[in-house]
Amino acid sequence: MKQFKSLVPTALLSLCIGFPTLSMAANLTISCGAVGAELQLCKEAVEAWSKQTGNSVEVVSTPNSATERLSFYQQILSAQSSDIDIIQIDMVWPGMLAKHLMDLREVLPANATQGYFQAQVDNATVNGRLVTMPWFTDSGLLYYRKDLLEKYNKPVPQTWEEMTITARAVQQAERDAGNANAWGYVFQGRAYEGLTCNALEWISSQPQGGLVNAQGDIVVNNQASRAALTLAKSWVGDIAPRGVLNYTEEEGRGVFQSGNALFMRNWPYVWALVQSPDSAVKDKVGVAPLPRGGATGSHASTLGGWGLAVSRYSANPKLAAELVSYLSSAQQQKHRALVGAYNPVIESLYQDPELLAAMPYYSQLHSILNDGVMRPASITADRYPRVSNAFFDQVHGVLAGERPVDQALAELESELTRIKRRSW
Repeated sequence: MKQFKSLVPTALLSLCIGFPTLSMAANLTISCGAVGAELQLCKEAVEAWSKQTGNSVEVVSTPNSATERLSFYQQILSAQSSDIDIIQIDMVWPGMLAKHLMDLREVLPANATQGYFQAQVDNATVNGRLVTMPWFTDSGLLYYRKDLLEKYNKPVPQTWEEMTITARAVQQAERDAGNANAWGYVFQGRAYEGLTCNALEWISSQPQGGLVNAQGDIVVNNQASRAALTLAKSWVGDIAPRGVLNYTEEEGRGVFQSGNALFMRNWPYVWALVQSPDSAVKDKVGVAPLPRGGATGSHASTLGGWGLAVSRYSANPKLAAELVSYLSSAQQQKHRALVGAYNPVIESLYQDPELLAAMPYYSQLHSILNDGVMRPASITADRYPRVSNAFFDQVHGVLAGERPVDQALAELESELTRIKRRSW
């Protein structure tokens, strides 16, 4: 049946909705989730589209691990297999997979991405080709204990320096009051992609800070990075436990949600968990943009998220693109936000009354997403994993006290130059 998919005119399908026949229906395959709510929401949406159009869609199971999922996609695409028409891809993969993905602008309306966060669209575009449709997004947030700031008459910090001072003062006061486990700040400090996200926020919040700029220039060895990493190193063993060097998102959340941290950097998914009935900090938590780097710096939040792409080897790319359009529609994005807390990539949804009632922090999240910074995945393409690995390894060495900041930045610059060679 699959070899006939591309013969089905889209217009004819639209005329015959509700009256599919075996000869008209097309078969598609999609990878759009691994487990839990992610997979269930995808299946429900695909089923609804199938009923509307008369086409059948098989949802292909993939590994939960992003690394394993990427490897699976690379095998399928490198073999130019038509087994999967649509794949869900992490926002750091477009540059790696672009040559295997179709340009969605060739088949979708010209206004298909109108109203989307521009940074998301830019990241999904490689060499002028829209290779993935942004679907949902994430950004780093500063979680804080409202009750403790009020108790000690402290404002929400606007700079990393202010946060450090406040964290130190409140931590000491709480310990003096009997909480020996009190800490000022927890974050993702393990040597992995999460540390890349944290460290990119630190250096990008400084004036002229960055890792690799939009032109592909390596800009990390500068005063901005020096100031940011020097301050971050001072946190470990002071306002953050030494164990933070092995924290991922969940370890940090555990400390914060148990009531033992004033500040935490984490992703939006944490909001529902800290507000759960069994949370020790329920109704005591606020959300704010991550601090600026000094008085002249800016709020910088690393963006995450996923998109939907159509394989170049699909036997029915136009119909696959139509399903992508349906799944990424405003209606679907709102539903996914309400049911699964997947943050939309359409800006207007952050003013939606129903969404604001369910997620009050959306009023701040909109501006945070507008100030978001992208990891240099599109510009460095298939070399991004090596870029990120070099970055988080050197940063972790600084945080652990294994190498001085200046040495780490010089070594990182040299390593990135070797990875880049003449061009990315």
